[in-house]
Amino acid sequence: MQSKPAIKPRSRPGSKTRRHRSRELALQGIYQWRVAGGPAEAIEAQLHESEQYDRADKEYLSGLLRGVLADMPELERHLQPYLDRPVRELSPVEISILLLAAHELASRPEMPYRVVINEAVELAKTYGGIDGHKYVNGVLDKLAGKLRTIEINAQA
Repeated sequence: MQSKPAIKPRSRPGSKTRRHRSRELALQGIYQWRVAGGPAEAIEAQLHESEQYDRADKEYLSGLLRGVLADMPELERHLQPYLDRPVRELSPVEISILLLAAHELASRPEMPYRVVINEAVELAKTYGGIDGHKYVNGVLDKLAGKLRTIEINAQA
């Protein structure tokens, strides 16, 4: 029996890019890991069975999922100064989104910081709590100021 993702979107947005689908699937994998644990390989294998998998950028998905899981402590250290409470007290969905975006901000300099933040906000609107997207946006704006100073200053 195929297991269904533990988090479900509140709405079905229109056209999604391959990268957006990759982020959605990575979010589901990160969430699963935070809630239930398990090896990255097993989580990734479950994601391969998703209906969305064939429409995702598989290489990008794998890099996101494995990158976040491998760098979790460092990503949490990056985020903690901008959080209003300890990481363990955040909802599993919101911290998973923040970790995903923190990884992209720290490890994917080719991805503009505004795209990373916008994608995270969209994920929070779709999967998170009612005002979770506002929290995600605020935290990531501050984190981008630290991790992407050169990029931000170049646009000023």
